[in-house]
Amino acid sequence: MSTPTLKLKANAKPRVLSGHPWVFANEVEVLLPADQDGEIVECRDRADRFLGTGIYNSKSQIVWRRFSRERAALNAAYLRGAVERAVARREGTSDKGRVTSGANRRLVWSESDDLPGLVVDQFGDTLVVQIQTAAMEKRSALVGDVLAEVLKPAEIIFRNDAPIRRLEGLPLEVHTRSGAAWEPRWVNIDGFEYWLDLSGGQKTGFYLDQRAQHPLVAKYCAGKRVLDAFCNQGPFALHAARAGATKVLGLDSAEDAIAAARRNAERNGVKAEFGVANVFDWLNDATRAGEPLWDVIVLDPPPFAKSKSALEGALRGYKEINLRALQRLAPGGILATYTCSHHMQDAELRSVLAGAAADAKRKVRVLEFCHQPPDHPVLVTMMESEYLRGYIVQAE
Repeated sequence: MSTPTLKLKANAKPRVLSGHPWVFANEVEVLLPADQDGEIVECRDRADRFLGTGIYNSKSQIVWRRFSRERAALNAAYLRGAVERAVARREGTSDKGRVTSGANRRLVWSESDDLPGLVVDQFGDTLVVQIQTAAMEKRSALVGDVLAEVLKPAEIIFRNDAPIRRLEGLPLEVHTRSGAAWEPRWVNIDGFEYWLDLSGGQKTGFYLDQRAQHPLVAKYCAGKRVLDAFCNQGPFALHAARAGATKVLGLDSAEDAIAAARRNAERNGVKAEFGVANVFDWLNDATRAGEPLWDVIVLDPPPFAKSKSALEGALRGYKEINLRALQRLAPGGILATYTCSHHMQDAELRSVLAGAAADAKRKVRVLEFCHQPPDHPVLVTMMESEYLRGYIVQAE
């Protein structure tokens, strides 16, 4: 039986012709019927040239996502090969790999690993899986079987509760492959123990994409007063405290995050304070005008721009929070500022930071350029695969 085919419109200029793996609904001549949702579909340009094999979903604005430039099936053999290659890329080896008890990393990053809509994070002997496309949802049991076969984890948790699933017409739910409950426990990540709820915590349970940034910022913290804004479970604060900071304060608006951060600090025997606060309001509070300035401030907020239409407002928010931080930073102080929105590119973040520096009347020099780590690989033809960027700067 022949594979169904999508054809691009004659007047469309889709990014897929420049290597991007997505095709949008308004870029094709005719949509396929809904009974093809989650199935394998080929795509051709107006001249009938083959563009690759992908997955289809008429319910999504992204109707087609390429997983191979060749004719391919999304079966056990393909999944196994793609997972093995993804693991080998992380390990810098051609070995097939398997989970190891001490490893914490991203093993599969969606289109960047030729598995659109599949994200796999490893926490020791447990895998946390997010499925975000209809095609992977149809094959979720097979995905679990392949991961179990290749990596041999003790458990696989399917965290299919991300709101993005609604864009694919998928329900929100969480379950384990074994059917047994996964109880929260202490997990060692980079020398610190964190109390993780991998079934119910944010995202997949811990923000692995910032791991490299924690010790990078910590090297500036010895003997310093450190403010960790949007601290979540407290990893920046914990690293700063262990590095010898004289005072560490972590702020977050989520009470459960602050409770976790306090628990983590106590468990690891480090001295850090944490408080529930809206960071914007806290930095704008005029009653703090006489308080000592901070030597190091970390700004690691949630994504302000969750859609392209929200970018303009997000840029104002990023500028405001960076301006307030610079105003509370001691002369010669360090600001580590990040954004995790793929809609905000390097030039836009640089412009925001420049505007904040100008308004604060501070001379600001870049010390470090920051990006997501190699286990979150970036496709150069897909800007959406790069979402985490930042700067560590010094302000005179």
